[in-house]
Amino acid sequence: MTYVSHLGLQLVSFFDELGRTVLFLKDILKLGIKLDVSRKSVFEQIWRVTVQSLPTTALAGFFVGAIMAVQFTLQVKEFGALGFLGGLATSGTFREVGPLLIAFMLSGKVGAFTAAELGTMQVTEQIDAIRCLGANPMKEIILPRFIGIVIASFFLLAFGLMLSVGGGVLVGIVFSNISPEEYVRHIPTVVTFPSIAGGLYKCFVFATLLATICTYKGYTTRGGAKGVGRSVVSTSVATMVGIVIADWLTSLTAEAVLMFFIRG
Repeated sequence: MTYVSHLGLQLVSFFDELGRTVLFLKDILKLGIKLDVSRKSVFEQIWRVTVQSLPTTALAGFFVGAIMAVQFTLQVKEFGALGFLGGLATSGTFREVGPLLIAFMLSGKVGAFTAAELGTMQVTEQIDAIRCLGANPMKEIILPRFIGIVIASFFLLAFGLMLSVGGGVLVGIVFSNISPEEYVRHIPTVVTFPSIAGGLYKCFVFATLLATICTYKGYTTRGGAKGVGRSVVSTSVATMVGIVIADWLTSLTAEAVLMFFIRG
């Protein structure tokens, strides 16, 4: 087989998997629109994802803010503009770096765990047993997890962004030798409502993408224990690649919307 033929097969496989994932999401949304889902199961999933991922998200958010503050300090010092450090670091964190890096952390924590859990249920025929009892596995197993992951991941990402301000304040005190009051003074000036809305928009898109990929990979697992391992690995890879692509698309659409309102 030539290299070109192999590349063609890889592209066909990629678009086939992408189409199956989109159809899977379509089936979930159809069930979700009907709101025919156990609220208890949804809240259990929200609670479980939140408890499992809160320490990781808090740590990631805190250090993302600290890293951004260090990087901006090196730049603004040259212009004697340390007073704007808080606003610039917070704006960069909210608009771009924060959602991206925290979503990477969640993809490894939430995504891999969910794919492994659903994959194990699939290869041990637990999902087939649910189907044999006359229930719909998509409704009973997948939909509560999907909703729970989307809601919990969204708020975890938002919580991580808030903690990033604390990380920036600490670095401002220790590394940049500025007071907390001076650090936060220009945050309202630089971090406008579009910046916050754009960050939350990215959080929602990343959470939905994470929930879709991990539930799809877990639900379609085949091949026993090795298949579960492959699903976990492919979930991590697909989620990270998808988040990067989604980050570019959301940045593009957010800027287009912002320019539309500015010109309007």
